[in-house]
Amino acid sequence: MAMKGLDEAFRGVGDKPGLDIWCFVNLSLVPIPKSSHGKFFSGNAYLILHTNVLKTGVRQNFVHYWLGENANEVDCALASEKAIELDMALGSCTVQYREVQGSESEKFLSYFRPCIIPIEGSLSTQTIGGGPHSYPITMFSCRGDHVIHVREVPFSRHSLNHNEVFIIDTKSKMFLFSGCNSSSKSRARALDVVQYIKENQHGGRCQVATIEDGKFVGDPDAGEFWSLFGGHAPISRDPPCEALEEPEPESVKLSWVNRGKLLPVEGDTLDRAMLSSDKCYLLDCYSKLYLWMGKTTPSSEKKASITSVEAYVHSEGRSTSTRTTFLNEGNETADFKSYFNNWPQNASPTLYVEGKEKVAAIFKQKGYDVKELQDDQSEPPIDCSGDLKVWLVDLHKKWLLPTEEKDKLCTADCYIVEYNYTHNSKEYHLFYAWLGKESTKEDRTDVVSIATDMVDSVKGCTVMAQVHESEEPDLFFSIFKSLIVLKGGRSTVYKNSTDKERRNASLFRIQGLGYESVQAIEVDLVPCSLNSSYCYILQEGDFFYTWIGGYSTPHDEDLLYQMLDKLSPLKQSILVREDSELDDFWQILGKKSEYPKERHTRLETEDPRLFTGSLEEAITYEPLYQGKEIYNFTQDDLTTEDALVLDSHNEIFIWVGLHSNFKSKDQALLLGKKYLEAEIIHQQSIGMPIYVIGEGSEPPFFTCFFDWDPSKTNMYGNSFERKLALVKGSSPKTEMDEKDAVTRRLFQSQATELQKIDAVVYPYEILKVNSKTPVAGIDVTRREDYLSPEEFQEKFGMTKDQFDKLPRWRQNKLKSDLDLF
Repeated sequence: MAMKGLDEAFRGVGDKPGLDIWCFVNLSLVPIPKSSHGKFFSGNAYLILHTNVLKTGVRQNFVHYWLGENANEVDCALASEKAIELDMALGSCTVQYREVQGSESEKFLSYFRPCIIPIEGSLSTQTIGGGPHSYPITMFSCRGDHVIHVREVPFSRHSLNHNEVFIIDTKSKMFLFSGCNSSSKSRARALDVVQYIKENQHGGRCQVATIEDGKFVGDPDAGEFWSLFGGHAPISRDPPCEALEEPEPESVKLSWVNRGKLLPVEGDTLDRAMLSSDKCYLLDCYSKLYLWMGKTTPSSEKKASITSVEAYVHSEGRSTSTRTTFLNEGNETADFKSYFNNWPQNASPTLYVEGKEKVAAIFKQKGYDVKELQDDQSEPPIDCSGDLKVWLVDLHKKWLLPTEEKDKLCTADCYIVEYNYTHNSKEYHLFYAWLGKESTKEDRTDVVSIATDMVDSVKGCTVMAQVHESEEPDLFFSIFKSLIVLKGGRSTVYKNSTDKERRNASLFRIQGLGYESVQAIEVDLVPCSLNSSYCYILQEGDFFYTWIGGYSTPHDEDLLYQMLDKLSPLKQSILVREDSELDDFWQILGKKSEYPKERHTRLETEDPRLFTGSLEEAITYEPLYQGKEIYNFTQDDLTTEDALVLDSHNEIFIWVGLHSNFKSKDQALLLGKKYLEAEIIHQQSIGMPIYVIGEGSEPPFFTCFFDWDPSKTNMYGNSFERKLALVKGSSPKTEMDEKDAVTRRLFQSQATELQKIDAVVYPYEILKVNSKTPVAGIDVTRREDYLSPEEFQEKFGMTKDQFDKLPRWRQNKLKSDLDLF
């Protein structure tokens, strides 16, 4: 049914993925053709709709209204009103953003890669699509690492500085000038802009020259460049570099927007219960504002609230470019939800399982050989028929488990799981450090250290992961095919610490992705361990009970009997269905009592997100995660100078570039841990699996998140050097050595980095973890390396060379005793 009063421009939009753009001309919305997407006139206001379809099929709509710096007030006001109207036309389920020329959000800029270049003047209906024009010399400044902010600046020597990258575009030649303080990533992104201008303004026929700040002797291109400015002269000293984003204070304010007034909401902390569905609220985070609109709020009140927020920005003396996001209840962004406690997670019942099982049953009745109807996501991304080895970590050493025992893990132990497989004729090696729930701190430290040493000793493409019991990824289970997790332990520490006799009864919860991936997890022998959504095996001596939960599926029952054949291949079991239990069953569990009887739900699957990553020393002497999201990411965002965090919502992947500052797996794992502690995505478990992946060793279960081009891996040089070779039409050089050489360069553990550290010495008192005056800017995983040789000998009772020859677990023990670990 058509919405009354709906603007004709909005009919039929928002279903197909991609962009819809309108410009305000004479108080009307004029659609912009695809060929002109990315061209914005500074004298106009625009309305942009980005439609995205998630892998689950769910549609997402994002509305942005862009205000040119010379746009008139009437068009700007109309843009905010039309944004609300478009939102209502799409079912009031969009997220809306206010964008101001020169201060656009990175999310907005990511739609228009490589860049947008605002055009002076205004758009009229006659100029849509453009036409022939003269070609004056133009000059642009470029700033940014993953998305780039481009602005036209006066063509003058005075526009140049040492911090940014500049493009001078002439009719026959383009010059890229790199300030000496600019990063190779910014230079590489600026080359994307050069290529964009070359293709769109010069038809691909234009020379490109690169000029490096401070280096011009004997360079004919540099001479030609400076002649455009009347000859070379020193660039004036730079003013302090302006940040693209204002610093955010520690506190935030929540206000109820009522009839144009902002009324503070009292409370020490923010809670989801503070937001009422019939009201609008403003969350003020200083550098960014959020207007939250309840689902029963009238449209007139929503429009009035938007006007109130704009007035608030002016009255508070904030910049007119302050980022403002408008949110509808039920469609909140992850960053908004992160400010509130007790925000419920979105979950959907697994009703599709019942339907799938019914279809499978019909096929079986018709005589077809159908084992099950597989989910698309149940297929593992790698071949799971490779070579599997499992080691127990005990007494600071690893002990290989025999074949018949490697599919049984104990909760009081730590294990190293090595899986070797082939993909596209390449050898891959995957190492998991598995940490049992009841394992000791010492074993947890040892398992990571020993696994790291094993990875460093293996040739080929290697990946390491840290996994906590009950947080295992699907791939971990798939490589085992069938896995049993038992209570108790095999380790010496566990055996020496317990004097209790193990009961002659056990309760196992059965779970699995399919017949090739099923697990039996031993749980506490009490009634509250039961759950109506699962099937269980209860063993007492030689007797077995199979308990079928009321919400379990026929598929769950099949997995139950498959596991029963493994646990007791020749014995019969007693079938027990929920609510039909006999007294004998409850007596084994102790006493009948309450247990969870709700239908099992699964969290809505979300698309992966990519973040930059670094560790900054805080005043609390603990390193903190620092980073920002990369929107609409591609493989090209994996820049060799970076360490990046790919969050798939079930697993964390730390990708480390060859030229990044991260030189050890310990640092990379610490980055993953600090990322989870920072709660960038609301209500994530801090025990999620963390993978460490080096550039050039990307496995299929990582590349599947990208439109992967293998030819882009293992290139020589930094981001700028690689991109420059492409722009100039030559093929970038690639690494021809074996993959293990790439891995070793990526994770230089000692020698190369120690040469750099040796020149820096700090006293022991400020290097300690709990120092009252901690030193900043050090590698917190190697505090001992900053001690002088004399103080090192005094504290450790040995030389640095002697210390380096010790096994990793012994090093960590000594460091821990000295408060350096």
